[in-house]
Amino acid sequence: MAARTKTTAKPRPAYRCTECGNQLPKWVGRCPECNAWGTVEEYGAVPIRTTAAGPVSSPAKPIGQVDGQVATARTTGVPELDRVLGGGIVPGAVVLLAGEPGVGKSTLLLDVAAKAASDRHRTLYVTGEESAGQVRLRADRINALSDHLYLAAESDLGAVLGHIDQVNPGLLVLDSVQTIASAELDGAPGGPAQVREVAGALIRVSKERGMATLLVGHVTKDGSIAGPRLLEHLVDVVLSFEGDRHARLRIIRGIKNRYGATDEVGCFELHDEGITGLADPSGLFLTRRDKPVPGTCLTVTLEGKRPLVAEVQALMVDSQIPSPRRTTSGLESPRIAMILAVVERHGGVKLGKQDIYTATVGGVKLTEPSADLAIALAVASSSSDTPLPSNLVAIGEVGLAGEVRRVTGVQRRLAEAHRLGFTHALVPPDPGKVPSGMKVVEVADIGEALQAIPGRRRAPAKPRTEAREPARAGVGSQARTGARPEPKSVAAQSVPAFPEALMEGWDPIDSDELG
Repeated sequence: MAARTKTTAKPRPAYRCTECGNQLPKWVGRCPECNAWGTVEEYGAVPIRTTAAGPVSSPAKPIGQVDGQVATARTTGVPELDRVLGGGIVPGAVVLLAGEPGVGKSTLLLDVAAKAASDRHRTLYVTGEESAGQVRLRADRINALSDHLYLAAESDLGAVLGHIDQVNPGLLVLDSVQTIASAELDGAPGGPAQVREVAGALIRVSKERGMATLLVGHVTKDGSIAGPRLLEHLVDVVLSFEGDRHARLRIIRGIKNRYGATDEVGCFELHDEGITGLADPSGLFLTRRDKPVPGTCLTVTLEGKRPLVAEVQALMVDSQIPSPRRTTSGLESPRIAMILAVVERHGGVKLGKQDIYTATVGGVKLTEPSADLAIALAVASSSSDTPLPSNLVAIGEVGLAGEVRRVTGVQRRLAEAHRLGFTHALVPPDPGKVPSGMKVVEVADIGEALQAIPGRRRAPAKPRTEAREPARAGVGSQARTGARPEPKSVAAQSVPAFPEALMEGWDPIDSDELG
């Protein structure tokens, strides 16, 4: 029996935003969807509807009797993308891939469409931004040609659904969701109403057919996904494609995943022949040198579950202006300002009249606190113009009191550094199991960590003298005799490059020693 709809006799007026098409039950001055002022107008009367119970598509059954094989992930042919998706793409899943213009979204998905196409699972690639000839030229360049890959250039939702009926694909790639519009709705393509309608129609078709769908999404100037927030709630997986357009590295992060974890990342390298996955991307973040130079230090960061060895650099020059510059690239400016204050206050490094430039190598962005210790060492190395040993990595978070705090995954980070040939490491206390053959020094504060710079000594402490109080009987021999101890000299209080407690199991690292 079909669903019954009861209509009341008395209609009520309806209002609609002329800018985005959002429908409202009453008039308001500003549209709550697009925040435009004066665009809400009355456009007619809509009867009030209430829906009665109707037939079901399939009867409910105990969860133990539901067949889970239909939701088994199928590989896309790109291992790095499968890693982020949780093993592959699930039939019927809808994946939204968003990123800045020129980052390589279309190139990656065209490669995925060609590799996933087979005689059992056809692939349909629909482009709304380019012509079919332009996509064919890109496919020739990246060698993404397949007899089971079908290409269509459409911007109408009805035409896209017609292609799906004709081809019956196992994978649909739509580039992009903001360029497709429905003729049943008013408004330009990319508006909130149009995006909701297009996404809703494609999700409905994907679930009915068991067809996996990859949607390309645009981003706004602040990096968030364009369109209504409802789009991210409707789809099953949301991926963010990141990367500096001037660098080769591209990273895919999982933001939402109904079929797997969101703590994995996929690394890719963009080049003239297309885009390829990087199973070991650490080499992109390092600079190969014959001799170590001042102002550089290596650290190990975690991107999801993947440890990556990265290099941070610092440069200090005398400032020619009253307010010295503090410039960063790939690092967070507030975090750098905090580390500089700690290095100056607790490390004894004078930074007040210096222009300080800090950056990462390879275009990687380091937002994890584990890079704090490496940044502090790089700044101190540049200040003293003394290079750190090339076989040294530094891992740890620096607190405002100068302490070095523990971070997660220290053992995984040390194992990755040891695999790449690094033999020494500075870590917070209690690092756990250390890789065999690697010498690890535990540092409790920034003062101890700065002793890794060859030839650096601790700041001399002020000599202490006994307080001028009258001697009391029975309180030690000094009290009985009235003698006062001689103050220790400054030279006697300076300590070597490492305290004795840190020298155990540590070979002194010479700046000429290469790892």
